[in-house]
Amino acid sequence: MAAAKFERRDGRWGRIRGNWATLLLPINDDDSIDLARLADEIDHLIAAGVDGIYSNGTAGEFHNQTEEEFDAIQQLLADRCKPAEMPFIIGACQPDPRISLERVRRAATLKPEAIQVILPDWWPVTTAEATDFLGMAAEAAGSVPLVLYHPPHAKRVFAPDELAAILTPVPEVVGVKLADGDLSWYEHARHHLGAWGIYVPGHHLATGVERDVAVGAFSNVACLSPSGAQQWTASMASDIERALEVEARLRTFLEVHITPLAKVHGYSNAALDKLLAAIGGWTDIGTRLRRPYRWLDPQIVSGLREKAKAALPEIMP
Repeated sequence: MAAAKFERRDGRWGRIRGNWATLLLPINDDDSIDLARLADEIDHLIAAGVDGIYSNGTAGEFHNQTEEEFDAIQQLLADRCKPAEMPFIIGACQPDPRISLERVRRAATLKPEAIQVILPDWWPVTTAEATDFLGMAAEAAGSVPLVLYHPPHAKRVFAPDELAAILTPVPEVVGVKLADGDLSWYEHARHHLGAWGIYVPGHHLATGVERDVAVGAFSNVACLSPSGAQQWTASMASDIERALEVEARLRTFLEVHITPLAKVHGYSNAALDKLLAAIGGWTDIGTRLRRPYRWLDPQIVSGLREKAKAALPEIMP
């Protein structure tokens, strides 16, 4: 059986568990956001039965939007999810704390399951400054809980014990999305972060569940296939060893075919996530990013799709 922390429960992180799929922005040739294709994407995610949908993570290109575009994306997400009773989280992420807090205030009016924020990122914050900012965000969010997105490329990456010290004074923060680590990291996370929902990278979720730390993922695997990622996530509650075996093949596929595009050729994580969605072929997003960021040539998709189907029949549609 899977670890106890992964089980669905009431509590501080409530329904924020399992396989959360990200919105990826369909970008037109003139660099505008195609809201019609975005609406269709949301409908596909709802039909796939994912545990939840979240907006404006890295793959949602939150760093490259106007405030008017931000509002339009969040309104569309809320309008699609609420009638379907699909849980959704709004990412109010922004490196500028003032812009972020205004996004939090506006997001709260849409009553999402939670609001995701990052720490101010022009100058690295101290632990005291991190706590102060999260307190400001909690005040702006009102009754809506917060999830901290703490990526490995943040200017300062806090260890589990540091995160616990930052988060404890701000009970409105119910979870943390972060990169995991080795066995020692998991031991420290289990010891210090047990009170929070912990969301590890999607392709590490079975490991995070098996080690009784992760409650879910804001998942790159759902970029590849929302329904396949959902089925894989569900299997962790009944056959964790099988889920770990699938994870091993998933990691190998990504390490061989996807990760070198970032490490060797310099493509961003958003570019990789859009490539995964194109490989999965479950909706019409395209690989294009907003300039100045580069995107992958769609010509490589068909070959990678065949490799993914051969390596990951449990996940690929």
